[in-house]
Amino acid sequence: MRITPVLLCGGSGTRLWPLSRNSYPKQFVPLLGEETLFQASAKRLSGRNESVDFTAPVVLTNADFRFIVPAQLQSIGIDPGAIIIEPQGRNTAPAILAAALNAVTDDPDAVLLVAPSDHVVPDTAAFHKAVAKGLDAVKQNKIVTFGITPTHAETGYGYLELAADPQDGAAVALKQFVEKPDTARATQMLAAGHFKWNAGIFLFAAKDIISAFETHAPNLMEPVRTAVTQAKPDLGFLRLDPEAWARADNISIDYAVMERASNLAVVPFDSAWSDLGGWDTIWRESDPDKNGLVTSGTVTAIDCNDTLLRSDSDHLEVVGVGLNGIIAVAMNDAVLIADKSRAQDVKLAVTKLKEKGATQATTFPKEHRPWGWSESLVVSNRFQVKRITVFPGAALSLQSHFHRSEHWIVVEGTARVTVDGDIRLVTENQSVYVPLGSVHSMENPGKVPMVLIEVQTGAYVGEDDIIRHNDIYAQL
Repeated sequence: MRITPVLLCGGSGTRLWPLSRNSYPKQFVPLLGEETLFQASAKRLSGRNESVDFTAPVVLTNADFRFIVPAQLQSIGIDPGAIIIEPQGRNTAPAILAAALNAVTDDPDAVLLVAPSDHVVPDTAAFHKAVAKGLDAVKQNKIVTFGITPTHAETGYGYLELAADPQDGAAVALKQFVEKPDTARATQMLAAGHFKWNAGIFLFAAKDIISAFETHAPNLMEPVRTAVTQAKPDLGFLRLDPEAWARADNISIDYAVMERASNLAVVPFDSAWSDLGGWDTIWRESDPDKNGLVTSGTVTAIDCNDTLLRSDSDHLEVVGVGLNGIIAVAMNDAVLIADKSRAQDVKLAVTKLKEKGATQATTFPKEHRPWGWSESLVVSNRFQVKRITVFPGAALSLQSHFHRSEHWIVVEGTARVTVDGDIRLVTENQSVYVPLGSVHSMENPGKVPMVLIEVQTGAYVGEDDIIRHNDIYAQL
């Protein structure tokens, strides 16, 4: 029985600010090692082994991330089965229903494994064995969820109460969902032994989950079905119909279906798992040293204990002296310093930043584009300096500006530059001038990334001073 993985790839991850922001949430950030959580999830749910056989993964995401998703998949050698674009966030219930309706159009007997793309599961083999156990229940028309064996009295997760003790890891009936508890209740459930963390991972036959929606959330059927049937292919993506999608309720799968369905089963998962829900979790998952210290990047720690120090900028040295129970995370445009016991309150800081209109609240300093990425190095009233990286074979749109001219200096690779119809190759240590109003573009004809420094000068250097004359990526 082949399984189609469905990766849910939205959200904002505000508790991991400043590395995680609306424009570039935590699943795309290499929080633990070189690989992103999204890439690790895609690898975990790909290929065939002795336990399970996965088809190419399906990814549900939004338009802001539509080019980040294939770029990160391509870099690890995975071709997606489909990338479905949600016109707006409507929570997990409409997203999962859309994935199921799309799946049955090709295979009425499709089996889906739905998972968030921002979880850490170190033991992939153990997870695959748990999924295989779940397939036995799916064959009996069960909707399967996976319960993580608690390691501590966590108040940040919902729980699953099992109706019986699991035997040899097999699926057992679910008695009830339990909302996020207070500390006393979490401690009681940990001691009881028959409660599991709710990981939000589900396995089911697509036709069974559709039937569950028809029974328990019939109001979602028409708008989501219409959004799927009227979806339009666009540059390799499948865009759900925005008008129909807007009519769908904003509701989670737990509230819409799972808490009402009677055919749920739970597969216990006893191995390590984390959703990296805060900097305290990052600290815990990063193997603190004997003093409880975790360091990353250009940092210096002196007599620090129970502390996380992280610099994600080569130009910023983070120095901690005599710190205890502190989180310090530095980027080019923002620095977070917090008591580790208040890690869950980082989201409150994001709210405050939004209220004061700070761009750091939502916008990542690197702007990721289908052709590569750019980063502002210096911004002033009449000039801006950027570093731009262009992927091999990629090209920026043919464009012009009303208020600025540009100087391009290639520092790595080769650029093919067009200025008012004149085409030339610009190699390392060479530059080209783009006068105000000139119609211009650049592309990377080589096989390695091309890097250039762009100096913009003029009365206005805002990103909205642009006219695109030809754009193969249909950027907004």
